[in-house]
Amino acid sequence: MVLKNYKIQILADLKALSRAAAETIIELISDCLQNRDICTIALSGGSTPKRLYSLLANEAALRDRIHWERVHFFWGDERHVPPGHPDSNYLMAYNTLLSQAPIPSTNIHRVRSEDADAEKAAADYELEIRSFFKIQAGEMPRFDFVLLGMGADGHTASLFPVTSALKETKRLVLANWVEKFQTFRLTLTAPVLNSAACILFLVAGKDKADAVRAVLEGKFQPDRYPAQLIQPSGGELIWLLDRSAASRLTLNRQPT
Repeated sequence: MVLKNYKIQILADLKALSRAAAETIIELISDCLQNRDICTIALSGGSTPKRLYSLLANEAALRDRIHWERVHFFWGDERHVPPGHPDSNYLMAYNTLLSQAPIPSTNIHRVRSEDADAEKAAADYELEIRSFFKIQAGEMPRFDFVLLGMGADGHTASLFPVTSALKETKRLVLANWVEKFQTFRLTLTAPVLNSAACILFLVAGKDKADAVRAVLEGKFQPDRYPAQLIQPSGGELIWLLDRSAASRLTLNRQPT
């Protein structure tokens, strides 16, 4: 098996998956705030976390357990579009979570993806992260929690197969050119993600099943399956899968 020292949980469907993820996130935030004044989270885009975000913001039994004023939100990746664009990861999170929960605007650290120069947008976000975490050149920030998804092609964040960002070892944020979309994607790099205290993969859907098996049980081919790059150096790695996404795994695991 490629990945080591990770936890995996298989849930019946997206509804159960989202609730399990919500409980996990609340526990992680609570544990973090016992020892620190703030908690830092890098959010994921895509369709899978929408239900999770809505649960956290709108279900009182969950929402009221979070000290929102002490949580700072960043993004693992962003599309090179303005914040009001339908494809914007920020807009999805804003509509489902950020505008619904009592989060101070100063706690929201979005990518300035409206900048026509994608390289400048990436450099500016790197500067913001360095300033917030008070780190110098050569140092990596340590997010308390990173939420990731995975595409059917094995990409995560905007680390796509056979793209230049997969080789990056020093930069925090890159404008990664993705040939199949003919556009840049702004993304945290693998070293940043791997420096996090906890990484939670949230993967649902039968179309992801082959990639899940390849990443978790196949040969190490990160150029083909970039999600294999995510192996935190000193943190926790958790995979939450729905039954469909886990259907090709050879290990006999039953949904909870």
